[in-house]
Amino acid sequence: MTTPLTRRRFNRCLFRWHAVARRQLSIRSAANPWEVLVAEVMSQQTGIERVGPIWQRFVERWRAPSDLSAAGTQDLLAAWAGLGYNRRALALREAARIIVADHHGRVPATVASLEGLPGIGPYTARAVAAAGFGVPVAPLDVNVRRVVSRVMGVPASSPDLQHAADGLVARREPGRWFDAVMDLASGTCLPRDPVCNDCPLASLCASRGSVAVTKAQTTAVRFPKTTRWLRGRLVAAVTAAPPGAWVRLPDRLGDHDGDAIVLAAQHLDQEGFLDLDGDLARVRH
Repeated sequence: MTTPLTRRRFNRCLFRWHAVARRQLSIRSAANPWEVLVAEVMSQQTGIERVGPIWQRFVERWRAPSDLSAAGTQDLLAAWAGLGYNRRALALREAARIIVADHHGRVPATVASLEGLPGIGPYTARAVAAAGFGVPVAPLDVNVRRVVSRVMGVPASSPDLQHAADGLVARREPGRWFDAVMDLASGTCLPRDPVCNDCPLASLCASRGSVAVTKAQTTAVRFPKTTRWLRGRLVAAVTAAPPGAWVRLPDRLGDHDGDAIVLAAQHLDQEGFLDLDGDLARVRH
């Protein structure tokens, strides 16, 4: 259970480090919830460095949901060029139309109402609520999940991890918290060989120095180690859920770790089999 003292210590260490280590990303200049929503949708399955210039031009052209709701498909896809997964652009336009029709043209502020928009799953809804509205919730993708599970000593697969993460969020600055944890995950709390000696949370971390190092394989690849095997098991895991339900990507399937699973899920998304949102997936209908 996260106590207020744990939260204060966690965030004091995290924010002191982040004041120096913060990545300068243009999408972090988002001035309103609409700009945050566009940035988060663009960042789904796309490297954040590629998003910035396209996002900047996009929000300058379509400054509000009402503007995008009237956009033509050809213009929309031209503006989306370079991001891939074009269905996200169409879903964003449909979300804009629903925002205009059902929310008086304003991006809804609650996680539940955001999840009701096309193309918005639990992760993106929490990211927009936190960064756009200051709602103290933790968006859990593989990166945030990794940091929180290691620091708290809670298995990444635990159903209690969301509660633990929400307990660590800085109540007055959830968007800043989200940025800081993502930056920590990208350069220090790495999936393999984390740089524990440089981590600002080392003194608090239950897993410091205990993360196993993955050794390179030198023997012939057996079928269970192949991408083909992984894709089949991943599709089976997601399709076992009720229709339309979001399923968290497993941390491991056989010999495949979380990074390999995310990559396979991204390919399945691109091929039209799955929808992805953070580390959640569902069968596309």
